[in-house]
Amino acid sequence: MRPVEPLSSWFRLIGQQGLDPKTMKAYAYTVIMLLNYLTARGLDLRQATENDVLEFRRWRREDAEETVEETTWDRDAAAIGGLYTYLDQIGYVTGRPWRATGRGASLGSGTSQDSRVRHMELDQYLFLRDVGFGGLQPGGGLDLGFRGWRPHRNRAALELALMTGMRIQEWSTLLLPELGLTDSKRAPFAVVDLAACAKYGRPRSVYAPSAAMELLSAYLLLERPGIVATAQRTLRRQVRELFVVQRIERDGTQVRGVLEGATITRVIKDMKPDLRRITVWETGGGLDPLALFVGTGGRMLTGSGWDRIRWRAWKRMKRWSEHGAAPVLPRRCWVFHDTRHTFALRLLIFLTREALRDVSAEQMPMATLLDHMVGNPLLVVQRRLGHAHPSTTYRYIQYLKDPMRDVEAAFRSWSAAGGASYATVARQLMLRESADAAQG
Repeated sequence: MRPVEPLSSWFRLIGQQGLDPKTMKAYAYTVIMLLNYLTARGLDLRQATENDVLEFRRWRREDAEETVEETTWDRDAAAIGGLYTYLDQIGYVTGRPWRATGRGASLGSGTSQDSRVRHMELDQYLFLRDVGFGGLQPGGGLDLGFRGWRPHRNRAALELALMTGMRIQEWSTLLLPELGLTDSKRAPFAVVDLAACAKYGRPRSVYAPSAAMELLSAYLLLERPGIVATAQRTLRRQVRELFVVQRIERDGTQVRGVLEGATITRVIKDMKPDLRRITVWETGGGLDPLALFVGTGGRMLTGSGWDRIRWRAWKRMKRWSEHGAAPVLPRRCWVFHDTRHTFALRLLIFLTREALRDVSAEQMPMATLLDHMVGNPLLVVQRRLGHAHPSTTYRYIQYLKDPMRDVEAAFRSWSAAGGASYATVARQLMLRESADAAQG
């Protein structure tokens, strides 16, 4: 664990820039692999040439024990590029060892990745929410053999993720005041201002509709009090490590309390996840975590905790599917980000239909420029998702219609005629083409 320069200083720098911990970990593995690769060749970072770096890329893509795809290599290239930029700035090297190309000075593949947008149909989502996360039977009845934990919390979290389109770091780190849930008077909906927990800290507002709030109410009434009561002894024992809030101010947007012996005030939307996880409220009757979704010990559930819940739900759904009691399941386990894709696609379809209906009702060949600017479905979805560029949202367009269903519809009459299969149709077309060629 000794400091290894100049890597330690570089990591300190990018850590101060607020890089995501998961990205930091990936960058660490990359630069360590590069360093080991160069050391095995009797070289170091100063002595590496363009050929050495390109050979490392080839090894990583083709010869390593665990080779990687282009997307992973592009992340590795970003790490190596960032490292050498820093080394050049501090004078450790005289420049990057590779030459700039048509793609610039990057080692990346230059290939634009069109990520698969995996979304759910209604029956798939309800099966995930109620059977996988909620422990019900496919028909809606109680499953007396269910051994899951906190089904109300888990269903409410999934519903909130779907209905808001938030990323897991956004919805899993929410605090009660952000949704107006700190007293008995609860609004039927909520508007949450995201900042520090949003991707890249990019601010945006999120609307939580009544459907999501209803499931949250059931969780807050039936499960959360028991979790908090059980955690009191643990919380009291750890109180010196916690941010103990004494007052919630400015209509639930600011908190004031004691952290490490000092009294501080924080704007909630600017609180980072690490601070949120240790934030509790001194109610007079005990310590109540301000986290919306609470796990064992009264602490906010982490990403790995939600992953365990997700995998348990997947295994449960797979068991039901073996008995033919499940909708079509994907080959790979659903991930929480699939709810974000589902939100985006359903909202885009709805807004597009509404825009077409408005144009038709007004009997106009096209909407006015103002209507187009204000109500453009893509721009609305972009704002709701917090995408920096419209091109990111644009990829959802290709999923507005299911091409597989179009193929089925196009050939339905063919396959229905005499039970003809695709193979039969193809054979008939080939015979017809041969006959036409012979006549020609």
